[in-house]
Amino acid sequence: MLIQGVGAHRLLMFEGADDGSAGESRESLQLAEIVFGHPNAQTGSDSEKLLWIHLDSAGYTSFDHANIKQSMTERGTALTNSSAVYDEPCAQHLLGMILALARELPAALDVQRGNRSWPMQVLRSRARLLNDQTVLILGFGAIARRLVELLRPLEMNLIAVRREIKGDESVRVMKASDIAELLPRADHIVNILPANESTNNFLNAERLANLKQGAIVYNIGRGTTLDQDALLTELRGGRIAAAYLDVTEPEPLPPDHPLWQTPNCFITPHIGGGHDTEKERQVKHFLDNLRRFEKGEALRNRIW
Repeated sequence: MLIQGVGAHRLLMFEGADDGSAGESRESLQLAEIVFGHPNAQTGSDSEKLLWIHLDSAGYTSFDHANIKQSMTERGTALTNSSAVYDEPCAQHLLGMILALARELPAALDVQRGNRSWPMQVLRSRARLLNDQTVLILGFGAIARRLVELLRPLEMNLIAVRREIKGDESVRVMKASDIAELLPRADHIVNILPANESTNNFLNAERLANLKQGAIVYNIGRGTTLDQDALLTELRGGRIAAAYLDVTEPEPLPPDHPLWQTPNCFITPHIGGGHDTEKERQVKHFLDNLRRFEKGEALRNRIW
């Protein structure tokens, strides 16, 4: 699909490296005017011919540095990501866990895999309705916007925190400086923050200790944004009722890490954005942007 879709453009392809990088060399990037994939940020920033980089991921951590942005914007190199590919699966993944925990599905599954008793009254008494509960969303990009659409029919109170308030948000949005006021009111804290210097350990020990009794923490952003030691303390102490982690620090999470054995901590191995048509949708998104690029139209999911 990619080979056919680029049309008259000359396509250079490079295999991925063992370290997870794109495997491209500095010399190969010097030949390119457009890059699709996930090139080395510094190499891409230094490339004189590059007009546009389209990342095949929603995350752009390695590019999210002032010197990289300055170099690329001064040269006129556009950066886009694939948020349109990952907003739907990530939002559905979060919705699935929010609903599963409210309806005691993990506990019921433990019974099925365990003693196969029939704790009907216990689980019925612990199951909760989500109506009128407050969701605090940290970060308000494409994933958060789609999650809001999925949660609205459940009549939940939705609040978001983002770096820059644009005024066109579909929910009430506050700045990060207001987080101390918001945390004690939230029943669900949904962390979709990207990894950068300003978000490192954003949910630290002080902020986790400020949560209301029985709050639930979800992290589908990046593992570095959450203090996992502090999370362990709050889970064991009972202030936090449950935690759902699709991302951890490090990844993979070592088999002997205490989070695996912590009650009410539910871990999925960074699969939130995964889906069976993932690669196909990546290519379709890039080719759609390529047509826009050729026509001089606005690119989708533009970072800068």
